[in-house]
Order: sequence, then structure tokens, then C-alpha cells
Amino acid sequence: MGKASRVNQTAVSDFFLLGLSDKPEEQPLLFGVFLGMYLVTMTGNLLIILAISSDPHLHTPMYFFLANLSLTDACFTSASIPKMLANIHTQSQTISYSGCLTQLYFLLMFGGLDNCLLAVMAYDRYVAICQPLHYSTAMSPQFCVLMLAMCWVLTNCPALMHTLLLTCVDFCAHKAIPHFYCDPSALLKLACSDTRINELMIITMGLMFLTAPLMLIVLSYVRISWAVFGISSPGGRWKAFSTCGSHLTVVLLFYGSLMGVYLLPPSTHSAERESRAAILYMVIIPMLNPFIYSLRNRDMKEALGKLFGNEKMFFLP
Repeated sequence: MGKASRVNQTAVSDFFLLGLSDKPEEQPLLFGVFLGMYLVTMTGNLLIILAISSDPHLHTPMYFFLANLSLTDACFTSASIPKMLANIHTQSQTISYSGCLTQLYFLLMFGGLDNCLLAVMAYDRYVAICQPLHYSTAMSPQFCVLMLAMCWVLTNCPALMHTLLLTCVDFCAHKAIPHFYCDPSALLKLACSDTRINELMIITMGLMFLTAPLMLIVLSYVRISWAVFGISSPGGRWKAFSTCGSHLTVVLLFYGSLMGVYLLPPSTHSAERESRAAILYMVIIPMLNPFIYSLRNRDMKEALGKLFGNEKMFFLP
């Protein structure tokens, strides 16, 4: 390797996040919009957690996993948006090398945890509808905690491994990332060293965090559909399936946006398309989740009403 090439691989101190727009006149609008969405996301998910933890009637497996999903959504959004807002406010595009890797680790971990929790919640609905007589035994508090712990381990270890592998990569002098966050694929495009192991790790994590949970969700809903259509009463079918409506809506939004990025042919990829999809699953969906899960959920609205000292304030006419 020539001397000039080695100069380009000196110790990396900063990366540059190009953000969503390079037009100065658009920065105040972007700051206001994303600050508002971030505050709504944090407030909504915090209220879900407080409502579930404060109401004994919601101390069930379904709401236990929903509270953890809300916590995960809040952390997932917090891994990227505050830095984006800080860069817009200071009119800077920089993120330190250590800050970029730290952000990447938390994005991978909480993004993977989101997938795992959605799969576990689908399994919970499957047991509740298909095996109602065994529900209390199959979804015991000990088993729920064990599944949650397994989700944390299964997401933390690969995320940490992928981040550590990136510390072995040499980066070139050009360090501009065409996103508002440290995207792993974009980082590897800036590398001057061999990245085959890192690319293999991305594929492995994709199979673990996207394909496997999605297959479990699809399988659960296939079994749920068979059980629901076997109910003779139309009212019974609707009541059984209505408990899955919120979860199914979130699954369709979340995986639909992810597929828009990772399952399209490489020729259709662009930084702008990927950024838009990332905004959907990293910002908008975590913001909408509290509304989706509480809008038509009488128990959740009642718990939120108790939280504010007015049991009727969240009820729809």
C-alpha cells in the first residue's frame, strides 16, 4: 500500500452526518418538526409505561411486553434524534468516531429488540387465542421475564460484536455519511480495508433481527387466523381478532418500512430513499405506537384516565 493511501487511513476523529437537507433555510423547519415529534414520542411512550405500571389490572403478559416495547421505542428514537437536533442547532454535521460507534451500537440493539418484542407479543396473542385454557400457565410471569431476558441477550451480543468489528476497520479520508445517523452500510462504504467479515455480520444480523422474528409473527398469525375462523359466532370472531388489531397494525408499519430499505434491489437504493424509510421506522412509528395501542383499547384509556385523575377523559364518545 502506498504512502498516500496510508495517510488517508490515519486515526479517525470525526464523521460527518449530512442530514436530511443541506439547505440552510430548511434547517429551522426540520429542527421544529423533529423536536416536536421527539417530544410526542417520549411523552406518549412514557405515559404508556406509567399507566401500565400503576394499574394492577394491566399487570398481564400483553401489557408487560407493551411497556417494554414503549421503553424500547423511546430508547431507539433517543439514539439518533437528539444528536440530529444538536447538529442542526449548532449548524454542525460532525459526530465523533466514538460517538458514531456508540450510536450505532444502541441503534442495532434497540432496533433488534423492537423486532424481538413484536415477535414475542405475536406469540402471546397466539397462546391467548389458540390455547386460552393454558394461557396463565404458558405465559407465567417467570416465563415472560425469561423471554424478555432472552430478547435482551439475543440483541445485545450481535450488536456489540458488530460494533467491535467496526473498530478494526480502517476508514478513508472521506468520512461523510449521507444520513442523519450512523448507518452501518454507509460506514462500510467509507472503509479502505477489507470489510467482508463486517458485511457477513450485517447479513447475519438481518436474518436474526428481521427474517426470524417476521417468520415467527407470520406463523403466529396463521395459527390465530385458523382459530378465529373456526369460531362460529361472527361476534366471537371479531372479539378474538380485535385483541390483535393494534399489534398487527404496528407490525405492518414497522416491517413495511424496513422492507422498503433492505429488501429492494440494490439498484433502487438511494440515500434519500433510505433516509425517508429510516424516518418512518425510527421516528414516526415509535411516535404513533402509543396512539395505536391506546386509541381503541378501553383498558389502556381507563388506566391513562386514572393516571390523570379523570377516568373519563380518554374515552371516545
